[in-house]
Amino acid sequence: MGAHRSGRAEMPDFMPETARRIDRIDTTPRFTAADVARLNARFEGVDTETMLREVIGEKLLGELAVVSSFGTESAVLLDLVARADPATPVLFLETGKMFDETLAYRDTLVARLGLTAVCNITPDPEDIAEKDATGLRWSYDPDGCCEIRKVLPLARAMRRFDSSITGRKAFQASTRSAIPRFELDGDRIKFNPLANWTKTDLESWFEQRDLPRHPLEAKGYPSIGCAPCTSIVKPGEDPRAGRWRGWDKTECGIHGEPLTNPGDEPVF
Repeated sequence: MGAHRSGRAEMPDFMPETARRIDRIDTTPRFTAADVARLNARFEGVDTETMLREVIGEKLLGELAVVSSFGTESAVLLDLVARADPATPVLFLETGKMFDETLAYRDTLVARLGLTAVCNITPDPEDIAEKDATGLRWSYDPDGCCEIRKVLPLARAMRRFDSSITGRKAFQASTRSAIPRFELDGDRIKFNPLANWTKTDLESWFEQRDLPRHPLEAKGYPSIGCAPCTSIVKPGEDPRAGRWRGWDKTECGIHGEPLTNPGDEPVF
């Protein structure tokens, strides 16, 4: 189990002296289903904080990055990651459609937690000019808008990483009810350290660590994405009911099938 490998093969000693080294492209996958199974078995029953310290400290997932929306529950995962290593890269998808309150909350958490490697990932200006020049694609094609502003930018950014850490939790929606701690994402690993956390667990951590809350949470937004596609959730509704309300859509697409041809080089 390990990160992507690249190597050089030398000709055997018995070959003529004129033999030269030959570059070889190693096409071995970063990770396989067997790696995921071993990780889930190794950390079964291990508490989240210990697991994060070991995964990050021992580089068990190669080069990894946290993908964070800086939403209502993001402070818990970011706090846990910062306690393990505050220099862990954190990718924030700055779509150009975020609430001002989310941008302010991002800055608050970065300062409070001492995160030193937060990178704002933005859409390709050419994609915006070609496919969403009016900025209104969200109103008639939310999947297309998410692809331009989230899926493609994250795919480009992830080209330098072997794995990602997400804040997904099983209780958030029926579509997430069976997520494991570790899962295969193409040939990368997606690490969901809070998969089995409950809302009570999150609230306890917020209180114990005196973490700041997203300013929109108290106004009825338990799940927050881009401003045009996020609405207030009524009591008793699914916490993500306010995302893309009125559309047959529950995810932005970054947790779907991995893109095999993200295009441009990384923005880093």
